[in-house]
Order: sequence, then C-alpha cells, then structure tokens
Amino acid sequence: MKKPSVARLLVAACVGAALLLVSAGCSSPSSSSSAPAQNSSATSSGQGGLSPQSAPSTPQEGQLYTPTYKPSGNEVAVIKTDKGTIKVKFFPKDAPIAVANFIELAQKGFYNGIKFHRYVPGFVIQGGDPQTKGVSAADVASADANQSGQFGSGGPGYNIADEYANNPNKHVDGSIAMARTSAPNSAGSQFYFALAPLPQLDGQYTVFGQADAASLAVIHKLRAGDTIESITIENATK
Repeated sequence: MKKPSVARLLVAACVGAALLLVSAGCSSPSSSSSAPAQNSSATSSGQGGLSPQSAPSTPQEGQLYTPTYKPSGNEVAVIKTDKGTIKVKFFPKDAPIAVANFIELAQKGFYNGIKFHRYVPGFVIQGGDPQTKGVSAADVASADANQSGQFGSGGPGYNIADEYANNPNKHVDGSIAMARTSAPNSAGSQFYFALAPLPQLDGQYTVFGQADAASLAVIHKLRAGDTIESITIENATK
C-alpha cells in the first residue's frame, strides 16, 4: 500500500500477457508480473500432503471437483491468523463453486497451519498451499524473498471450475479470489487477498468474497510466513 509505484509496474507488466500468467513464479515477488497464480509446475508429489483432508474418491489434480455444500448466502468465514482475525462475507450467487469449495476445505481443517507464501506490496497476499505446513515461518518468508519458487504449487488434489466470466465482483482492497495457473479451471485451494484495487485482474480470476472493513488492517499486516491458525464458518448449514 505504501508503494503504489510497485502496483503500477505490476499493471504495466501484466497487460502485455494474454492471461497475465507465467507457468512458474507464483510464489515470489519476481512473479508479480504474472498476477496471483498457482504454480503450474505442480507435481503429484507436490500435491501429496493433503490426503488426510481428501477422501479417496476425491478427483485427482487436473480433474474437476464439484462441491456438495450448498451455500445459503449467510456464511461468514472467520480466518484467524497470527496477525489477527479476518472476517469474509462470501458471494455465493456469483461464485457458488469457489465459495462451497472454500467452505468445505475450511470445515475439514485443510487450511489450519498453512502459511501465506507470497506477498507483493500494494498487490496481493497469497496463501492456501499445504506444502507450507510444518515449514518454519522464516523459511517460507526466505523462499518468498529469494524468489525460490519453493511454494505455490500445492493444492487439494483436484481443480474447480472458473467462475469469473460473468462475475460482476471487482478486485478492491480486501477482496478474496482464487489463484490459478494459465490453464482453464485450474484453481484448487490457493487464494489471495487484494491489497488495493486491481482492475487489471477483473474478469480473469474468481472473486468470491470480501473482507469487512474492520479486517483490512489485519490483511495489510500479513506477510509471507504468517500462519492461518484456523478458519471457521459462521452460519454454515452443516
């Protein structure tokens, strides 16, 4: 937020690419030119650590999964981090699959202990890679700072359908959206919070919720290495 020039450079770098994506580099500042993406270099082993949260019948990476949860529109995500609590109101009418998927993963405890692995000032804070579990905050922060690409390829073992083509919700400060690779329908568990209005990403990533005003200060404190302690869903139907 304090370096608007960085965001402007990001916009300039993004507009030249058809999908605002590159295949690798979603986990480091150098990848800021690629927009908030899930690393497409993920391998089966890279997705491996989530079998405890995934039933054997869950589609594998590359296969589309349709959540069974049906959002009522009243759910609120309470995301507890080591920097404070964030409350998110969902947009189930415009992104029912992304919302239901996030709720299901949260209810399984999938996100508990995952660290944010990518921070770009004035742009995004990104998390949701299960490969960051059990890794020290310092190591995750170092990987981000050193542009190692170590994190950013993990997911739930499946993909969900894109929901941005007719999604009217814009990237504003505190918006939550799904990260993805350059391939269609490649989102899984990784998400990001916008740290400023990002119109260059509108219509290209699924925005599925918005943090309340009281949570914005917490979001802007987050850095790579900070931990999601837990996510609970208020007013869930099951």
